[in-house]
Amino acid sequence: MSHLSSKSTIVVGASRGLGRAIATALAEAGAPVVAVSRKQPEFPELAAGAGTIQPEIADARDATVAGSLLDRYEVEAVVLVAGATPHMRPLQRQTWETFSVNWETDVRIAFNWLREALLMPLRPGSRVIVVSSGAALNKNGSPLSGGYAGAKATQRFITAYAQDESHRAGLGITFTTVLPQFAPLTGVGKPAVAAYAAQAGLSVKDFLSTQTYPLLTPEIAGAAMVELLQAEGDKVAPGYLLNGGGLQKLP
Repeated sequence: MSHLSSKSTIVVGASRGLGRAIATALAEAGAPVVAVSRKQPEFPELAAGAGTIQPEIADARDATVAGSLLDRYEVEAVVLVAGATPHMRPLQRQTWETFSVNWETDVRIAFNWLREALLMPLRPGSRVIVVSSGAALNKNGSPLSGGYAGAKATQRFITAYAQDESHRAGLGITFTTVLPQFAPLTGVGKPAVAAYAAQAGLSVKDFLSTQTYPLLTPEIAGAAMVELLQAEGDKVAPGYLLNGGGLQKLP
C-alpha cells in the first residue's frame, strides 16, 4: 500500500481530535476516505490533487453499522479511532456506568469492526488499525479514568486475536494496534492532563514538562497513520507506541 490514491479507507471516529486529523492526513496523501462519526464533521479544504472525504453519520457502536458500511464501500483499510471520553475521577467517585463507559464504547466498537472485517472478509492485503492508548502499557493503569486502561488493553488483545484468525484462515489481512501517549490538545487528552496535573498539585504546563517523551499532536498522529498504511504489509508490527517522536515498534 505504498500509494494511497486507490486505497479507500474508513476512519471510524473522524469528527474530532486524532480521528479528524487522521482522516485529513490520509485524504491529503491521496486516499479516498470514508469518515464515520455520530455528528457532521468539519474538515479543512483539501489541496488540488488530494483524495476525498465522504462523511458517514452513524453510531459505530451499533452492531449493524460495521457490516453495512464495509458492504457499501470496497475499502482496503480501516482505522478505528472512535471512543468515549472517560470520566476523570478516583475509583470511589465512579459509578459502574461511568467506570465501564470505555468498555461499552471503545471495546464494543473494536469488537464489532474486527468481527466484520473477518466475516466479510476484507480483501487480501487489507489493513485494520485499532487506535488504543498508551495507558494500556502503564503498570498502574490509569487510576483516575475508571476502566479506561483495561478497556484499551483489551482492544490490543482482541486485535491480536483477529490477526491470529486471519493467519489461520489465510485471509491476508494485517491487524495492528497503535497506542498513543498523552495528546494534550484532544478531547480525551485535555481533561486527562488537567486531572492528573491537579492530583499532582501542578499546573498543566508544569505537569506536561515532567513527561519524559515528546508530546503527541493530532497532526503527528495523522502523519503516522499515513506512514503505517504506506508500509509494506510484511513490514508492519503487531503494535506501536505513538508519541511526538512518531511510531515505535512494541515488542
